[in-house]
Amino acid sequence: MPKFENTLNRLRESFRWRRKKEVDTLPSEDLKEEKGLGDGSSATCLENEEKKEEEESDVSSLKSKPATPSKTDPSMPRFDNTFNRLRESFPWRRKKEVDTLPSEDLKEEKGLGDGSSATCLENEEKKEDEESDVSSLKSKPATPSKTDPSMPRFDNTFNRLRESIRWRRKQEVDTLPSEDLKEEKDPNNRSQKRKFYFKQKRDEDKPPSMDEKVTPTFEEYLERQAFCEATQELIDREKHLFWETAEAEANKEAVEKLAADHKALEEHVWQILQQSFSLSSEEASASALKSAVKAINLEEEQDQLWKQNSQTPPAWRPSEWKKHHDKVLHELVNGRMDNPSSPTGDQVNQSTIQATIQSMGKQLKDDLQQVVEKVNNCYPPEMDICNFYARQYHQTVKARLRKIVGSVGSVDDCSFLLQWVKESYPEILEKPELASNINTEALGNLLPDELLKPLEEQYLSKQQSDLMIYIGRVLDEAKKEWDQGKEPTRYDGCYVSPVAYDVIQFINGIVTSAHITVRDRHKAQEITSNLTDFMQRYQKFHEDIIKQNKPHSKAFIKANLSCVEQFRDFLVEHNLFPEDVRENCLQVLTEMKQSAHTYLLTPVHKILKPHYQKVGTSDWLKKNTFEKLLNSTEDQLQELQGSTQSCHQELIGQLQQEMTVEYVRRLLKGEVKLKDKDRQLKAYETVKENAERLHELFARMGSKQDWLKEILTKIAEVLKLQDIPAIQMQIVSVGSAYPDLSEKHVSALLKLKTNISKADRKIVKTTLSDTLKESRADPGTRKFFSKVEVR
Repeated sequence: MPKFENTLNRLRESFRWRRKKEVDTLPSEDLKEEKGLGDGSSATCLENEEKKEEEESDVSSLKSKPATPSKTDPSMPRFDNTFNRLRESFPWRRKKEVDTLPSEDLKEEKGLGDGSSATCLENEEKKEDEESDVSSLKSKPATPSKTDPSMPRFDNTFNRLRESIRWRRKQEVDTLPSEDLKEEKDPNNRSQKRKFYFKQKRDEDKPPSMDEKVTPTFEEYLERQAFCEATQELIDREKHLFWETAEAEANKEAVEKLAADHKALEEHVWQILQQSFSLSSEEASASALKSAVKAINLEEEQDQLWKQNSQTPPAWRPSEWKKHHDKVLHELVNGRMDNPSSPTGDQVNQSTIQATIQSMGKQLKDDLQQVVEKVNNCYPPEMDICNFYARQYHQTVKARLRKIVGSVGSVDDCSFLLQWVKESYPEILEKPELASNINTEALGNLLPDELLKPLEEQYLSKQQSDLMIYIGRVLDEAKKEWDQGKEPTRYDGCYVSPVAYDVIQFINGIVTSAHITVRDRHKAQEITSNLTDFMQRYQKFHEDIIKQNKPHSKAFIKANLSCVEQFRDFLVEHNLFPEDVRENCLQVLTEMKQSAHTYLLTPVHKILKPHYQKVGTSDWLKKNTFEKLLNSTEDQLQELQGSTQSCHQELIGQLQQEMTVEYVRRLLKGEVKLKDKDRQLKAYETVKENAERLHELFARMGSKQDWLKEILTKIAEVLKLQDIPAIQMQIVSVGSAYPDLSEKHVSALLKLKTNISKADRKIVKTTLSDTLKESRADPGTRKFFSKVEVR
């Protein structure tokens, strides 16, 4: 009975707070039943238990003491009473577990009826392997019930209770108070000492419960690719051997084992790094790389700690894993660039150099894309892995290009290399997904200036040569059509030539591409330095057409006018030419336009000459004289059609200006004399009407030269005025609008009015001269009177 009581007391003390509370609320029926159970010895046992309850001082200290297992006493009376007390304290546990008791347990319980305590102990040891869920049991309410005094049912219930609190008992054994230890050392209490070690041995032999985590071994960490955890374990072992104890020298075996494990871990980490570009979509693959990176950082931290420690480090310290990490990735990048996985390009249409560069660029683009999308997620931000890889690829490509430059022989290879360095490579890095993670400016140039400059010169020279060849072929094709007597193509009633369009396309394409390639606008502009020679060749061809004056010459000249206009707009609007080339080419184009206008308008003036001769004569004052001039002019305007709308407007505008100049020249010739006011008024009306009719005709044909009407109107006003001051004001108005008005022009105009004296004419001329001296001519002012010859 004493052995049983000892075990029972230990259990009761572990759950005293539960039992006490539930005993206080025990139903009266159960109390009565307890009093009627067993003999006087059981009542005495109960009284002893109650006395022990009152002598308990600190519940928490009782919980910290471990239970000491012992064999049970099969005496029925004292057991019955004590068991009922325990069962009533935990009725909800016992009821549910008994109801769900396996058949094997029932059999064991039946075997306990013979009173064998040894059999009971064996059953207890078996039950320790069947762990229950303590947390789920705690959440269920207690259901009081009456007890059965049979011994087998107690044995089973007792085992279930002990298994439920096993985690408490194990913890309490680990934290056994010093008083209990002293008690075990007491030679007079050998049974206590034996019971404690017996319990400790049984706990060590028991398998771990579901609530306890089993720490994996180092080898298991490696197998799981949990490199961070494996590294931490090695660091802990290292600290224990070299810092916390002096076992390193004494325990060489442990040091050698640690060194071997460290070496094995290192090999696994480098192997994972070499597979950085083989990350699958599975999370486990990326997790391994992420764990390897953490392990490298842990090793780096441990190296730093050893630097601050005065003790002798182990042979593997400093490990310098970060430095080796960079070396591994550098070799990885070199290997991938040496053996690109992408195709090497079109071997038929590309040289070996071109195919190599293209394949290298494709590998670079794919790898950096994978670094940004996958590898970057496995590294902490402070390691800046995207820029690290970008630098590695940049340096690798840079080294390979240096070797390629030395073997470049053909101009095509040179152009391809320069275009890739200056255009294709920057385009790869400027892609949005890469630019947001890579600092491209910090990378610098792929090739130094001493290698770039010869390449650029060779490239630009080739581009310039190609340009002149291409535009020269365009002009040769136009000459061929001229020699064959073919008329230019007509589109919407207008003659057009492909010369300007084709040449502009070549210039714009080649110069723009060169600008992108060399990244220097002035160098690219030098490609067009020979464009003036082309324009002069084109001008010569233009003059040959005029000189030969073939039946289709006018059609070619009208088509050329369209080309001249396109060239002029292109030169003015696009910054693709050196300034001197631009000015020279514009000058050539102006000459070509003037020669074209002269060629087309000379026949018109020749036909209108008889009508010009009537102007300024006595017949001129008659209406039908100028009417004939207008009719003939309208007929000739129809012959001038055939050029594009804008070119046609310029052409007839030029004709209107030339006709106005001829009209004023004939008038100032002075063949008609306006002796009195009436005749002067008649001349005023005639000039004003002629101006309106001429303007109306040309406006109808598309001319925009409205200012020419104003000149004739102002001249007519001078003819009408009689007072010298009024004439002075009108002459000043004309001179202010057209500063090229000279005293000769004023004198010839005033001579038409024979009633004005020589002295008055001098006054008017002096007034004009003084006005012109005081005013500054506007450079943009149109010139007219300078074209009117006066004798």
